[in-house]
Amino acid sequence: MLGWALLFFVVAIIAAVFGFGGIASASAGIAQIIFFVFVVLLVISLIFGAFRGRGPRV
Repeated sequence: MLGWALLFFVVAIIAAVFGFGGIASASAGIAQIIFFVFVVLLVISLIFGAFRGRGPRV
């Protein structure tokens, strides 16, 4: 999921360089939403992993 967020971020940067403001803002918005969903799922996963007695495997 983090890969998708990075992909939309790159699309937003490329669109902004070429002057497509609408596409750039839409891609940046999508990337931001996907990134925050990723962070929320990561936190939930870490919390449930801690409740099971398994910490993060580093």
